[in-house]
Amino acid sequence: MSQTFPSYLSLDYDDGRGRTAADYPTLDEKMRKAADVTAEALTQYRRPAVTWTGGKDSTLVLAVAMDVAAKLGAETPPVVFIDHYQHFPETVAFVERWADRWNLDLVVARNEGVARLGAAPGDEIPVAELGDRNGRELERLGYEGETFTLDADTFEGNHLLKTVALNEVIEARGFDGVFSGVRWDEQESRAAETFFSPRHDSEKYPPHDRVHTILQFEEADVWAAFWNVVVPDAVPDYPAGHVPESAADLPAGVSPADIPVSPKYFEGFRSLGTESGSAREDDRPAWVQDLGADGERAGRAQDKEDLMGRLRDLGYM
Repeated sequence: MSQTFPSYLSLDYDDGRGRTAADYPTLDEKMRKAADVTAEALTQYRRPAVTWTGGKDSTLVLAVAMDVAAKLGAETPPVVFIDHYQHFPETVAFVERWADRWNLDLVVARNEGVARLGAAPGDEIPVAELGDRNGRELERLGYEGETFTLDADTFEGNHLLKTVALNEVIEARGFDGVFSGVRWDEQESRAAETFFSPRHDSEKYPPHDRVHTILQFEEADVWAAFWNVVVPDAVPDYPAGHVPESAADLPAGVSPADIPVSPKYFEGFRSLGTESGSAREDDRPAWVQDLGADGERAGRAQDKEDLMGRLRDLGYM
């Protein structure tokens, strides 16, 4: 691993090591830390970008980035949406609608070797047709099959359709600091992350850093930030702190389409992955359910196997 990349940065890569959400006990402290890390990143990186899935965590990261950038007199960084071909249609519509409202530079990342084939989820693709880069990536995983099933919920599919797609756009655009919405409480593989996480090994990925601005949040904190800060900032006259019990409980004249909250959360989903790989156990909106780390990602197919540590080492968020 290169210890000098990027040479123009002066960052504390140990910031956050050994800490937990409990070290930031109030929402104000959590938001202040998020803003401080964001300001440091926007000041030091020359070509930052924000990864945005349309989910609650990355939307909070983006909202803080927009606010801090405005206060610094800077532009909001480009926003990268990874198209793995298996999103809920509502997720795609949500991202496109708010990218337009917020006047974002939206960069759609796709695995180009897969995209040019015009394949659909579930298709069996001969590995020889995926191109040299994808062939090498599958070899790295020890994959020996002659065909590849297009499925973002498998280990190999997640890597090609998400990680490789992200690495391709990082390389093409020269991004040096990539904001990501991971949290300490989500999974064991993320519990040791730091606010500035070096990804400098050029044998694995284009050298860059990951910027984790909301590590210190738990699931309930994210929703508290939405109803106290993010939604009121986006919707004129929205009463700060009003937590709707349902879509019908929004203030007069406000509909779910008017607020930067994915409609899937109103339907009871607590974590959004692929359309086929996400499930819900409750019909109530996500934020009124019994929140906690247990169960939040239980419906995510990719999390049913112990894959996240391996995926992280390959460059996944």
